[in-house]
Amino acid sequence: MSTWQLPEGIDELTGDRALAFESIRRQLLDLYADRGFGLVIPPMVEYVESLLLTSDSVDEKTFKFLDSASGKMLGVHADITPQIARIDAKRASNNVEKYCYVNAILQTKADDFYASRSPIQAGAELYGSDDISADVEVIELMLESLKLLSINPIVLSLGNVAIFNTLIAQENLSIEQVTKLRQIFARRSTPDLAEFIGSVALSNTDKFSALMKLEGDASILDKALDVFSDLPEAKSAIEDLIKISSQLNTANVEVMIDLAELKAYEYHTGVVFSAYNEDYSKALAQGGRYNGLSASFGQARAATGFSFDLKFLSQAQ
Repeated sequence: MSTWQLPEGIDELTGDRALAFESIRRQLLDLYADRGFGLVIPPMVEYVESLLLTSDSVDEKTFKFLDSASGKMLGVHADITPQIARIDAKRASNNVEKYCYVNAILQTKADDFYASRSPIQAGAELYGSDDISADVEVIELMLESLKLLSINPIVLSLGNVAIFNTLIAQENLSIEQVTKLRQIFARRSTPDLAEFIGSVALSNTDKFSALMKLEGDASILDKALDVFSDLPEAKSAIEDLIKISSQLNTANVEVMIDLAELKAYEYHTGVVFSAYNEDYSKALAQGGRYNGLSASFGQARAATGFSFDLKFLSQAQ
């Protein structure tokens, strides 16, 4: 092996590619500053407890090593969001706070969102507001970010994991069974769901089956209200999506509803969203609401945000 070769899934930018990245990075930071989002630069390494929080999926993707100075386990950040939770908790503010970042991260393995193990994660997060206006603000900022990257047309997918979580709360399932069910929904596998339902006693079998199929245009939300009319929490989650859909400024953006969408990181608690383009095989950008993630730091706050791989998308212009 030549000494200049990089590890599998690790890449770099040089020459014109590096200049293209830097140009769009500056434009994005100007956009975020104009919208009131302050730049933060989290450290590459933190104590493992601060990076992982309650997320098994983040745990699996985090490189860990023993710190000879402290004798404690450290981790290389695989996702910026837990770090923003710590930063916001440290600020101990009761006000709405807005953060943005453009940071290289490192993952033990590539996933179904990032193109490599060493993406440069760009994003914005809003803390301190549980109102849907905050979700609308970050979704529109995500769409503006992609517009700067000259990627169009965009298909915006909206969902709400609170519906799935409400159904799970109605069942007596083990952690392993919940994880398996999440994976089934992530794969959108109807046969696997049928097999799971056949092997596990569920009180909401029909609703799980219906949820898997609830995707389409905005009219699907009316159907969903009928399906979940007897579950107030799920009904409220659907009503939030109706409000968000009506308030979004989505000129030249096609909006689709996907109520079975579950993000890779299980810390999401409510509205989730992704942006797609026909020239790409997976989501360009994604995000959602994750209320309470900062509880591990002593201050549980409402939060919503989005992120994308700027290194990858900057090369697509």
